[in-house]
Amino acid sequence: MESILAGADQLFTLPTMLTMLVGVVAGVITAAIPGFTITMAIVLALPLTFTMPALQGVATLLAVYIGGYTGGMISAALLGIPGTPSALATTFDAYPMARRGEPGRALAIGIWASFFGTLLSSIVLIIAAPPLAMIAVKLGAWEYFSLVVFALTIVASLVGKSMLRGLLAGAIGLILATVGADPLMGVTRFSFDLRMLSAGIPFLIVLIGIFAVSQLLREVEDAEEVKAGKQLIDSRISFKPWAAMREVLSYPFNLFRSSMVGVFIGAVPGAGGSIANLLAYDQAKRGSKHPEAFGKGSSEGVIASESGNSATSGGGLIPMIALGIPGSAVDAVLMASLMVHGIGVGPRLIMDHADTVYGMFMAMFLASAMMLVVCLLSMRMFLKVTSVPKSVIVPVVLTCCMVGAFALNNRVTDIYLLLGIGVFGYVLAKLDYPLAPLVLGVILGPIAETNLRRALMTNEDWTLFFTRPISLALLTLAALSIVLALRYRLKQRRQNLALD
Repeated sequence: MESILAGADQLFTLPTMLTMLVGVVAGVITAAIPGFTITMAIVLALPLTFTMPALQGVATLLAVYIGGYTGGMISAALLGIPGTPSALATTFDAYPMARRGEPGRALAIGIWASFFGTLLSSIVLIIAAPPLAMIAVKLGAWEYFSLVVFALTIVASLVGKSMLRGLLAGAIGLILATVGADPLMGVTRFSFDLRMLSAGIPFLIVLIGIFAVSQLLREVEDAEEVKAGKQLIDSRISFKPWAAMREVLSYPFNLFRSSMVGVFIGAVPGAGGSIANLLAYDQAKRGSKHPEAFGKGSSEGVIASESGNSATSGGGLIPMIALGIPGSAVDAVLMASLMVHGIGVGPRLIMDHADTVYGMFMAMFLASAMMLVVCLLSMRMFLKVTSVPKSVIVPVVLTCCMVGAFALNNRVTDIYLLLGIGVFGYVLAKLDYPLAPLVLGVILGPIAETNLRRALMTNEDWTLFFTRPISLALLTLAALSIVLALRYRLKQRRQNLALD
């Protein structure tokens, strides 16, 4: 209790609360711009915290972190472009909901789902940090590979109308992930002696190109609509946050399950929100009474995606606080912030600096409350994007995408890659190929390859994938997931034949 009071005394001061408020606003705005990731926002904010007291600096970075997870949803809902990789699955239902005249509802549901996801993950962080961290740290290369195999079964939920086209799109994503330097040996491969490919194709370039550039190209197909000043979304600005809150709470099991998926994935070092929101979305679709509504503007899909990705914020802190192992790049920056102030991060952190740790726990709750207030007050302003003509918004968004692509590595060639992949994504979309499996392949391909090779280099006995209990459990879940997906597809086909 003494440590909690000491942490509260440091946290609930006017300077700390003001810098946290600024951090939340900065996180929301930065993540809403396609190409500017949460990690980028945190890194930019880090030098500003060096002169602050330790808890104030970390609390400010946590505020940017939590604001960023919600901010990525704004462009996903209004433009169909995920502002951050962790908002990828949000586009599947939030954007269709906005296109059918309900952008305010899509944003409100996303905000409340993010808030409750962060809240639940913070509670789990406080109660179960040490035991969950011990489980997460015991995962070896075998378990990581099996986890990725399980995550790849999500493709079955994202294939759209044609299973074959969906699987081909996923295979294209896996192929793109192999271009560039070998993840373990550093040898360049599949670059065809082109300098722009020698460093590989960055994941964010693929994400922005496939979802942003190809979407913008589809928006300007009709020249007459553009000349006439047609808006991106035809709708009245209607924002009913309390009705959205009741809608989110009307799916308590979906909200809780998705948040727990986010906590677990966040606690696994290197997994992150991009996997969590896809996995939460997949599980929500499988467990829904109306899976056919997913991808057409289902509120269940938005709830699952946003609560799942936001819950990784608390999950990622579990191994960092309990064991000194960063769960993601953002957690590594938070560790750096603590170390700059002379606080050693490791298993003794919670014993030697209990006031700082409990202050961080309370900062999670405070930042999530600030995020909720900031977003609810500012969403009407963001909704005005819907009234901007296509002739204005398309070039502005495309410019932001190009700036974001360049800012990743300060390479002009990344802009060429962005435009090329965007055109490729546009062609695939016109041929009725789903784009989500491709991006999923690019996300998971390097993780799968690295851990498979690392496992076999450690021990050539491939049966370890089936004899290690956690690995076996994950592979069993993957097999079960495939069986259930095939069963659902066959059932759907029989229903279509019966209707015909």
